[in-house]
Amino acid sequence: MEEELIGNVLVAQSGGPTSVINSSLAGVITEALNHDCIEEIYGALNGVEGILNEELIDLAEESQQTVRGLRYTPGAALGTCRYKLKSEEDFSRVIEVFKAHNIRFFFYIGGNDSQDTANKIAEHAAAQGYDMRVIGVAKTIDNDLFGTDHCPGYASAAKYIATSMMELYQDARVYDKGMIVVVEIMGRHAGWLAAASALASEYGAGPDLIYLPETDFSMPKFIEDVKKVYNATGNCIVAVSEGIHYEDGGFVSEAKVAATDGFGHAQLGGLAAILAQVLKEETGAKVRGIELNLLQRCAAHLASETDIEESYMAGKVAVENAVNGINGRMIGFERGVQDGKYACRTKLIPLMEVANVEKKIPREWINEEGNGVNRQFIEYALPLIQGEPDLPKQDSLPRFAKLKKVLAK
Repeated sequence: MEEELIGNVLVAQSGGPTSVINSSLAGVITEALNHDCIEEIYGALNGVEGILNEELIDLAEESQQTVRGLRYTPGAALGTCRYKLKSEEDFSRVIEVFKAHNIRFFFYIGGNDSQDTANKIAEHAAAQGYDMRVIGVAKTIDNDLFGTDHCPGYASAAKYIATSMMELYQDARVYDKGMIVVVEIMGRHAGWLAAASALASEYGAGPDLIYLPETDFSMPKFIEDVKKVYNATGNCIVAVSEGIHYEDGGFVSEAKVAATDGFGHAQLGGLAAILAQVLKEETGAKVRGIELNLLQRCAAHLASETDIEESYMAGKVAVENAVNGINGRMIGFERGVQDGKYACRTKLIPLMEVANVEKKIPREWINEEGNGVNRQFIEYALPLIQGEPDLPKQDSLPRFAKLKKVLAK
């Protein structure tokens, strides 16, 4: 039997925040308190940057009320980053900090790039002969992580998008003169978020057309599609992924040249305004361009209870597996059926398989025209958005948890 590893926990968050990323953090903290082999529980401020700068906080200083409140608090309570560990010096510094604080269990909550970082940290620790366990906890509203049925954070964003679409549908039809509305939704290379707008169509109040990065975009065909709907009904609502691209791979959004993040990814935006201007010139209709932007990832008031519970479970199970000797894995989800209803259980996926691989919507879930999704997507996404959380309130406004952030000694 493997000898029990005794030491401290370090947990960090990375990449874009979500409305439920802190639920995974709460799962890690709560479960870590249950194991005698774990002596201290630390959090790194702003992801790996906090490790490099040795900015660690003592999570044992936080009250249980605060930890419980994390389950319903959006954003990233520990702070986040998009920093890429670039050199041997960076990785050596990370291991140096781990040794200084006897970190034997490291949990990194994040998406594709974060899982790559976790994998490399695990490899460098092993190469230096430092005994520790590294577990990735899946997180991304983009839902594009390899090997997992879905990702914590996606369902709540999908629920917000579908709800917003249903509300926009009502607003866009109040005047006697019709309107065209273009709604820009996050998603650089995978269209899971924009596809979620189809859930609104399931109830008769969603977009007429949906365009995803999984298929090449044609401006002439787009104009033709919109004109066809608008001429027939007097209205048209269009959902577009920010990352839609032409056949040559170039993004439709002209904002692609503005900047890149720490991992070299294009910073997209402005697509709705571009398409709205094109449609206004082509149709002469009243056209609105709407960018959901950060709202889709921080809307805790529309979170899925299913998402909250599964995100918490992912953090909890990460600790259980690390204590039991598992290393170099990410906690993913596997879909099942229990008593005739949707059920979810966790699975372990090697970090090296997850790193820098993007899961896209299957082509067979997209209609032949490439401007919508079919029933298979609806059946996939609908169970994930279920449940209304009992959110803590004060004077009818959200009461979010706030960490004291007492620095570790």
